Amino acid sequence: MTVMGKKKKKRIAGQSQLGLIIFRFKKNKLACLGVVCLLLIALIVLTAPLYLSYDKAIKQDIPVKFQSPNPEHPFGTDLFGRDLLARVVYGGRISLFAGLAVILLSLMVGVVFGGVAGYFGGRVDQLLMRFMDIFMAIPYMLLVLAIVTALGEGTRNMIIALMVSNVPGYARIIRSSIMTLRNQEFVEAAKCFGTSNYRIITKHILPNGIGPVIVTATITLGSTILAISSLGFLGVGISPPTPEWGSLLADNRFYIRYHPYLGLIPGFAIMVTVMCVNFIGDGLRDALDPKMKK
Repeated sequence: MTVMGKKKKKRIAGQSQLGLIIFRFKKNKLACLGVVCLLLIALIVLTAPLYLSYDKAIKQDIPVKFQSPNPEHPFGTDLFGRDLLARVVYGGRISLFAGLAVILLSLMVGVVFGGVAGYFGGRVDQLLMRFMDIFMAIPYMLLVLAIVTALGEGTRNMIIALMVSNVPGYARIIRSSIMTLRNQEFVEAAKCFGTSNYRIITKHILPNGIGPVIVTATITLGSTILAISSLGFLGVGISPPTPEWGSLLADNRFYIRYHPYLGLIPGFAIMVTVMCVNFIGDGLRDALDPKMKK
């Protein structure tokens, strides 16, 4: 082994667990590209008020409708003369950050249900898991549509509907992870020292079993963004005239044949964002469990 190889091996051996995960993640070029692109998209939509007026996204100007991309309107205009660039950029706020909110809320609720069920087992496990099975028995999009229809349109109600639909999956994954760890020696040692159940779950079990959940949450973010766009396309998501990527496609679906940019640009934004999220999810999966990488 060369001197450089020995130094590299020694450096890797001396890293913490987090450092090793970051090191393995950085070796995945597509995952790193996904992080850069996703951060760039987030920066563009977050700083939108600095370079784009929101009025351009909602104010109608019929005389300039269906203008092809030009210097004044780089992405063109839609059927109401609204600037497509402004609508795509501001629509990204709903699609991206509503998706993040759904994942975080689903993860928190799923950790509570799955953690309690997996650690205590018995009747508690049976009761909570049968409750989760009720929701899992209903097709995902059908359940979302039913909840949104019952609560009404709006960003908050859409987030609630998607969160409720995602919780059972997270609860199941957390439960299975905890059931494999609850009888380990370090858990038994903590019980012998009189550690409370709450501290055992939060300080010992969850940190060791959260890896698969993080990977699942990252990959699920892509499907959640698609679900938000699907709800917007079906007209049961965000109330107009608020821009959202799915609603942009729905508003212009009858005119895409004659003005292709109306469908290509919002569709490209959805595709790039979901691809970046999936790249990051694959990179995290390989970094957290190197044995899964071929």
